[in-house]
Amino acid sequence: MAVRIVRHTFEIIHLLTGENPLQVLVNAIINSGPREDSTRIGRAGTVRRQAVDVSPLRRVNQALYLICTGARDSAFKSVKTIAECLADELINAAKGSSTSFAIKRKDELERVAKSNR
Repeated sequence: MAVRIVRHTFEIIHLLTGENPLQVLVNAIINSGPREDSTRIGRAGTVRRQAVDVSPLRRVNQALYLICTGARDSAFKSVKTIAECLADELINAAKGSSTSFAIKRKDELERVAKSNR
């Protein structure tokens, strides 16, 4: 079932953009992976947040998680299918559009990390 959804998503992406769907996927992952995050550091009984760089593997995992969450949330109680929602999310994330859930969350994570430097 998941393979069928992804295959249908790639067909939709090819029809809408005319580009290679795998390249759109790669661009979406690159654009929606956060470069900086914040973590909790405890010192002398106090806990504070510290900005840290994100490892490359975690960037990819976080990007895939954000893209899937955005597609799932937009498909919930919607007329559109999950494949159509995933295609919209991937196209918007590949463009770097702020209408993408993944891009909005990435910007929010990086903004919080910047304030915790």
